[in-house]
Amino acid sequence: MSEVPAPNLEGAVPSHLPVLPLKSTVVFPRIFIPLSVGRKKSLDLLDGLSGVERHIAVATQLDETEEEPEFKDIHHVGTMVRVQHMLKLPDGTVQLAVLGLRRIRLTAVESDEPYLTCAVEMDPERAEHSPTIEREAMLRRAIASFQQLVSLAPHLPAELAGAAAAIDEPLHLAYYIANHIRLTTEQRQEILELDSAKAKLERLLGHMSHELEVLELGRKIQTQAEEQMGKAQREYFLREQLKAIQRELGELDSEHAELGELRERIEKAGLPAEARREADREIARLERIPSASPESSVIRTYLELIVSLPWNVSTGAEVDVKKAREILDADHYDLDKVKQRIVEHLAVRRLKQVRKSTDRGREPILCFVGPPGVGKTSLGQSIARAMGRKFARASLGGVHDEAEIRGHRRTYIGAMPGRILQAIRRAESYDPVFMLDEVDKIGADWRGDPSSALLEVLDPEQNKDFRDNYLDVPFDLSKVMFITTANSLETIPPALRDRMEVLSLSGYTEEEKVQIAERFLIPKQVLAHGLREGEVAISEAAVRLIIREYTREAGVRNLEREIASIIRRDVADIASGRRLKKLDDVKRVRAALGKRRFYDDVAERIDRPGVATGLVWTPTGGEIIFVEATLTPGKGELKLTGQLGEVMKESAAAALSYLKSRATDLGISHEVFEKNDIHVHVPAGAQPKEGPSAGVTVLTAMASILTGRPVRDDVAMTGEITLRGRVLPIGGIKEKVLGAHRAGLRRVLMPSHNEADLDDIPADLRKEMQFVMLDTIDQVLREALVPRPRVVVASVSNGDPLKATVVARGAGSVRVRPAPPRRRAVSGRRRQRPAE
Repeated sequence: MSEVPAPNLEGAVPSHLPVLPLKSTVVFPRIFIPLSVGRKKSLDLLDGLSGVERHIAVATQLDETEEEPEFKDIHHVGTMVRVQHMLKLPDGTVQLAVLGLRRIRLTAVESDEPYLTCAVEMDPERAEHSPTIEREAMLRRAIASFQQLVSLAPHLPAELAGAAAAIDEPLHLAYYIANHIRLTTEQRQEILELDSAKAKLERLLGHMSHELEVLELGRKIQTQAEEQMGKAQREYFLREQLKAIQRELGELDSEHAELGELRERIEKAGLPAEARREADREIARLERIPSASPESSVIRTYLELIVSLPWNVSTGAEVDVKKAREILDADHYDLDKVKQRIVEHLAVRRLKQVRKSTDRGREPILCFVGPPGVGKTSLGQSIARAMGRKFARASLGGVHDEAEIRGHRRTYIGAMPGRILQAIRRAESYDPVFMLDEVDKIGADWRGDPSSALLEVLDPEQNKDFRDNYLDVPFDLSKVMFITTANSLETIPPALRDRMEVLSLSGYTEEEKVQIAERFLIPKQVLAHGLREGEVAISEAAVRLIIREYTREAGVRNLEREIASIIRRDVADIASGRRLKKLDDVKRVRAALGKRRFYDDVAERIDRPGVATGLVWTPTGGEIIFVEATLTPGKGELKLTGQLGEVMKESAAAALSYLKSRATDLGISHEVFEKNDIHVHVPAGAQPKEGPSAGVTVLTAMASILTGRPVRDDVAMTGEITLRGRVLPIGGIKEKVLGAHRAGLRRVLMPSHNEADLDDIPADLRKEMQFVMLDTIDQVLREALVPRPRVVVASVSNGDPLKATVVARGAGSVRVRPAPPRRRAVSGRRRQRPAE
């Protein structure tokens, strides 16, 4: 099929024309189309038109958001059109009716002001030279596809199909179809730029085929939807008839009674305005939905939650501050700081009640931080008893899903409210004491970050309008007294920690553990094992033996387990009818618990130079560590083992640099550093260790091995060091001192800046311990290292002098070790060593 340029039926194209840029519109030749013009340059262009034959060029913009398009912002293939009609509207815009004449190409810019004028040239499409069978087949196929599309598309009038059948020219038919079917702006521009009528029709046939498939699928879906609607209507009429039959038989009263009871509960629940509107809307839906519908059970569950929440139920009775203090003292030994804080809060509430203040204020958000077993959770229960409130608890350890806090949306199958609202519902009051356990062990992964969801819950300024995803209406949490517990503050996000008032619960001393065991643990275990009061007794000496030799912890959890083991042994004898044996405390404890588990082995491990005892803080309480140092032949390198963190490694490097700088003053030869490597190891290598407070201990161990002077076996130390020889303050003093006391150490070296922290240590413990306050590393070495041995000459009865080495041991004790016998010189004369 040969093609030649189509003749110019509209005459010649002018050399230049004003250009009207179009947004999302393509004008085809031989097509009549309306346009709306509102831009200033476009209005200026229309005002400048004159004469009967008002010809302009139209071209589509590349970016429809461009408000001031230039030559580079429009397609260069466009259409020359004749303005048939023009109507100015009151709002300043102009409505045009234009007829496409010829395809043209914009070649250059003639002028930009007051509107765009371009040089143009005719760009005719290739037309068929003569009719052929292929041409006729293409026309018929295009017309048939377009007619089928018109019959299916609801937006296309039926008259279009007849008009298309009357067109016998391929190029005109292509533009006619492209103007009416659903195409994007880019696809229309592509049709305009194709050079032959055959290519245009082939491309349009592909577009129409796709559109027909979409319409056929939509028609199928519509038919299925109508069938389902018809089925639903039939079921509705059948259910209405069934209800009528049940009403005649008296079987419909139960459902109406249930809905009536639900409405009555909504009336009595005292719901806020927004919650009441939501409840009324849902119960109205429930009345319209058949009871067999799955949606019915979802709505019922939601309404049951709304009416079961304590919207206006309070347990806050009149506050009795004195009685509250008695309850706290009866339930817990010591913990004076925590008890005082609760009493202060209750005193404020009491004063407001007496003076009838309308502002109840916000409840405090307390955070109990301490090692396991010190009574954080049980303290929350005591606080609830002291305040006369209900107690609610939720454990957050290992929670990863944010929906555990905020709940799931009702659109999900099996949706349920979060743990906060569930616990409030179980507490049956809107102002309980709510304990969030293990807040430091919340996880965060792809399922969400629960700690971020807690920010709203624990913020007194936001939680008055807490919105659970399932409930989807505000619930006031500002009257709830939230208490959180944690073993460590480091893993709690700063934003969450900022919303809480932190109260530290340190470990217990031996005397405190004895009191707790006698007052609480032993009576509790006696009752738990079915014994009568006084039937089985454990003496104070036995309790102390358990504390010293079988438990080494900050809390009392293991102590309670060991007490239970002893009582179970007595219960077994009573149950078998045997008479309880009269054993002393040691034999009784040994028989029940077995061999001793913990030893005060500090003196045995600090038996040679290069070993020092340090104090560390852990989430489970304070503990002691041993830092070991040794010299090996090498090149002066420092080797660190024991899973030390970066900060601890830097402390070791600083310690070595300080010792090198003070080698002369300390009596250390520089050759020792040049010909030996220093290896520092901290045992318990499977456990990671980090922190700057071990700097003093590492330096003392290095100084000990370099000077050959052992470290005193009754000393534990802690503190951060600097290169200029200063000792800086550290944290966790109380826990570290308790750890030293549990290990049998009674002398602690610490920074002088931490002296104020000694006020947190119980008075009886301060009397037993000796604290040495330090400012410089020189003071550390003077107090920690055993003095250098000195040789003295003593006179004896036979007149021969006796040399002896005097070594200071412990706290002032002296041990004398005789010197070895002297060798005689070959000449027979005695050689006498100078006295050191």
